Amino acid sequence: MKPLCGAALLLLLCAASYALGSPCICEKNKRVTNCTLVGGVCWCDSLGSRVSVNCGTLTSKCLLMKAEMTGSKSGRREKPKDAFEDTDGLYDPECENTGVFKAKQCNGTTCWCVNTAGVRRTDKHNADLKCSRLVRTTWIIIEMKHAERNTPLNADSVEKLFRKTITNRYMLDGRYISGVLYEKPYITIDLKQNVSDKSSGGVDIADVAYYFEKDVKGDSIFHNNNLNVSIDNEDLRFEKTVVYYVDEIAPEFSMKSLTPGLIAVIVVVVIAIVAGIVVLVFTRRRKGKYVKAEVKEMNEMHRALNA
Repeated sequence: MKPLCGAALLLLLCAASYALGSPCICEKNKRVTNCTLVGGVCWCDSLGSRVSVNCGTLTSKCLLMKAEMTGSKSGRREKPKDAFEDTDGLYDPECENTGVFKAKQCNGTTCWCVNTAGVRRTDKHNADLKCSRLVRTTWIIIEMKHAERNTPLNADSVEKLFRKTITNRYMLDGRYISGVLYEKPYITIDLKQNVSDKSSGGVDIADVAYYFEKDVKGDSIFHNNNLNVSIDNEDLRFEKTVVYYVDEIAPEFSMKSLTPGLIAVIVVVVIAIVAGIVVLVFTRRRKGKYVKAEVKEMNEMHRALNA
């Protein structure tokens, strides 16, 4: 009897050990390490921050950006074929233990405030900058331009595909997808989510947009699960993807933050307006002189006839 009890206990211990410590693959985040299966859920350490993440849901954008920067520095970052460097908007963020962005982000002595999507919403200042709180991004607009094609896509098919993709692949509640609009060659997806709307444990629209943007640009965060967009049995390729952010409080940018290109456009417009005014004034002056001269000649003719 004792040998049977011992064998049963050994089997129980082995099963518990397997359940608590067996390795696993994080299907929704490839930028992780030290993955372990705990209670049927795969938990891993996010690269760069060592924060433990649940692989059963999306990882926060802050942790993903930090992991991507870590991979880029160490040379471990996986690059798709024909990839070229695009670091626009990418920085090494400071994250809270919960995975959300800290309101104040810095690069050395240069600091700025961000929203819940980690996007800069103020001018850059020195380290004395105060960011009172993390401002919520309530509306994200994803605009994609598909490659040239002879016939336009079916608008209903486009909307159905992307609604299904976002709800199934990124686990976002369909009520946060406020619209999918197709105007050849642009597809625009609107995601809206107030802090009061977001359910506990639900995914954030900022994380969804980041995952989606990476998928569309061929740098998927998922483990061996690239996004294939096909409408009516035809693969759809995208030439350009732009993401816009709308916060619950308007951003605080000054004229100093305008890009040189935008400043140049403003200068050209102002010069054109001034030049137009000068030409108008000069033309009216010449016209006035011509009218006066014409009246003077008519008066002289009248005097000559009367004489």
